[in-house]
Amino acid sequence: MKPTAPARTAIRGDLLDFVDVPARADASSPAVRFRADHWLLIEDGVIAGATADAPDAGWQRVDHAGKLILPGFIDTHVHSAQLDVIGSWGAQLLDWLETYTFPAEMRQADAAQAAMTAALFLDALLAHGSTSAVVFPTVHKVSVDALFEAAEVRGMRLVAGKVLMDRHAPEGLRDDVEQAQRECLELIDRWHGRGRLAYAVTPRFAPTSSDAQLAMAGELLQAREGLYMQTHVAENPAEVRWVAELFPEARSYLDVYARHGLLNERAVLAHGIWLDDSDRALLRERGAHIAFCPSSNLFLGSGLFGWAAAEEAGVGISLASDVGGGTGLSMQRTLADAYKVQAMAGTKLSAWALLHAATRGAARALHLGHEIGALESGATADVCIWDWAGSAVARQRQKMARDLHEKVFAWIMLGDERDLVESWVAGVCRHRRRATH
Repeated sequence: MKPTAPARTAIRGDLLDFVDVPARADASSPAVRFRADHWLLIEDGVIAGATADAPDAGWQRVDHAGKLILPGFIDTHVHSAQLDVIGSWGAQLLDWLETYTFPAEMRQADAAQAAMTAALFLDALLAHGSTSAVVFPTVHKVSVDALFEAAEVRGMRLVAGKVLMDRHAPEGLRDDVEQAQRECLELIDRWHGRGRLAYAVTPRFAPTSSDAQLAMAGELLQAREGLYMQTHVAENPAEVRWVAELFPEARSYLDVYARHGLLNERAVLAHGIWLDDSDRALLRERGAHIAFCPSSNLFLGSGLFGWAAAEEAGVGISLASDVGGGTGLSMQRTLADAYKVQAMAGTKLSAWALLHAATRGAARALHLGHEIGALESGATADVCIWDWAGSAVARQRQKMARDLHEKVFAWIMLGDERDLVESWVAGVCRHRRRATH
């Protein structure tokens, strides 16, 4: 039986979230809301408020005094079927797909395999402090059903959709326009808007869809209110050159999607490294945003994303693990890599800019700011409890921190999923760290 949320729960700890957008290099941003040693009040799976005073006996009390309480992380670009190839050696994007990714995704045609993968993947997200995600399953309809079914059981906020590929992919991973349209419509009818689930029209990337399939995807995007679109754009120089050869009429890689009606305010475009000013202006105009995947960009040698250029152009930015191109589901490690990538690019990011992009900033980019990403009254109680420090070195660093920003920055840089104590989804504890002896 699926566990239900206790009627009234109060969780004690140091509450940290955001009330506004922090400037990217402001270590003392007024957008930060920190409530040390407070009780977070949860009623029927929804945050009801916070108080410094211990609640009365009518509340189930969960005492995590001295620990850090954050909104659950939101991973805005991740591949559920690619856990099998995470950490694979020696390839850049295009040969990585052929050598590792496509064989792994073929296995998802089997219903039992798809169900096992979905359960493993979602439990792994929760064990890393990510309670919501925008996910690529595979081209197989059964993989989408398995993922949504598993997310529904866990009460998670999930955006996903059948991957569209009708060319430049091996047999067993290609569909056709008619089949893809039929299966997408069936999946939309079954899952979109059901509980906390939403459907994303999902062309893998421009090279693996024909003009006809991209046009069909654009039509699908108009089929139901609130549909998302997710894809990849301008990740790798060789990929960009290939797109230019395949779509010579398009001004740019991004323009391919615009021409087919695939850019709107719910479009999530992964990577966006090799964009120009005209592309960024188009993203701002359409309201689409970039899911920055620093760990993957480093691992595959793709390039350095221009955070400052995107932000100054008015383009929204969220953070994503991009497993399996990325090397782990830990959003702490993703934030740490984002800082390093931007340091190389000459941009200084505060802990606040990083953390915001993986919580409230991501939620707002997904038009879900009313539901996730903040410890706000009325939001769904997707909450994670963390140790401030898990090792002797990290504890010493925390002891020497001069202010809150220094504490949080050190927590990002020195921490990982081993610091996670509990993950709560809609007021239910879905992951608890095992006791160690």
